Amino acid sequence: MALSTAERTGPGERFRSWRRPAWLEATGEWARERLRLLDSPLATHHVLLATTSLLVVIGLVMVLSSSSVESLTDKGTQFYYFKRQATFAALGAVVLVVASRVPATAWRRLALPGLLGATLLQLLCFVPGIGVPSGGNRNWISLGPINGQPSEVAKIALVLTCALALARKRDRLHEPAQLVGALLPSVAATVGLVLLARDLGTAMVMMFMVAAMLWTAGAPLKFFTLSGIAAAVVATGLVVTSGNRMRRVQDWLTGGATSGVEIQGASWQPVQGRYALASGGWWGLGLGASREKWQWLPEAHNDYIFAIIGEELGLPGTLVVLALFAVLALAALRLVRRSADLFTKLAVTGFAAWILGQACLNIGVVLNVLPVIGVPLPFISYGGTAVVATLLAVGILLSFARAEPGAPEALKARESVVARSLAVLPRRTRRSR
Repeated sequence: MALSTAERTGPGERFRSWRRPAWLEATGEWARERLRLLDSPLATHHVLLATTSLLVVIGLVMVLSSSSVESLTDKGTQFYYFKRQATFAALGAVVLVVASRVPATAWRRLALPGLLGATLLQLLCFVPGIGVPSGGNRNWISLGPINGQPSEVAKIALVLTCALALARKRDRLHEPAQLVGALLPSVAATVGLVLLARDLGTAMVMMFMVAAMLWTAGAPLKFFTLSGIAAAVVATGLVVTSGNRMRRVQDWLTGGATSGVEIQGASWQPVQGRYALASGGWWGLGLGASREKWQWLPEAHNDYIFAIIGEELGLPGTLVVLALFAVLALAALRLVRRSADLFTKLAVTGFAAWILGQACLNIGVVLNVLPVIGVPLPFISYGGTAVVATLLAVGILLSFARAEPGAPEALKARESVVARSLAVLPRRTRRSR
């Protein structure tokens, strides 16, 4: 008996003869095209810009949601804090664009003047009538209608000056005297003044930035050991001499308060932050539906905004934020690997350590992995000086990305395409008199 065609054809033949649907072919081609874009010299530039934009937009949305109740109660309108944050975000966007157009080599020349300006601003924190105490610290200044934290500007100056000093001493970093001499002026003018102002959280972020740059520069391991011991001693001293910090650390070590009376004290904020994450569940209560923002959670639009993200948007919302910071880290790593200049490598490392280290510190506090330390979540938390300074740092990163091998040529080619496209438009001719 003769076999049919289907019986004569084995499973392997039938699989090889199967043709994929058109939509699957189109999807595969689209994915391959997107992957080829990562080989572009401008890929780092585009990824940094897109990721930062998404984080800022998420921040504006969450500031509006988390601050609406407090804003309506204190200011008479639910849009007060949102409008201020949007204004500073717009200012930061202008600063980012201008900084990205500055030649990468110019940041070397701007390092020392920036350090001098940041030092003068930081000293104003100790001037009566200008320096404004906040939470036991003197880390704010007020000059008429302008209020800000000079320590945010000091972070940029610290990165640029440390990168410049380490690049100049690259061949003598194994000598302790040379290493200390290279770092002492910039560290004393920034981290030292921040510690005198008793702002431990900002000082910890700054020290992490310096440590990351030293690691990239190839500093000896024994230097990390000695400096780590010194930093631990200083941090312990600041904690022990502050009753508020001691209570927060003890609360974190003992697992939190167990009674209503204890919760009313230093445990109130971390406990309410955990309540926000727990009440959000897997999928969240919905955007704008937070319960903790109804004056239960202090600093809901600032240091604890990540808890509101978890409460309203659930696990997917928090994972999106973490994924965006991870993409930012990968873009910074790509920029470090593709840059040939040591100053650029060190500066990129410092800025990335600032943004990512501060993000980890803030999220760790909200998750109760770390004791309460007052640092905002970059790009997302409310704060004018912080968002402008962070966008300035990203602008400098974009300036370095525009100097990657092949990037200047790609930019010129893109500009020539735009020029050729505009050339086909009709031009207005002058009328003869």
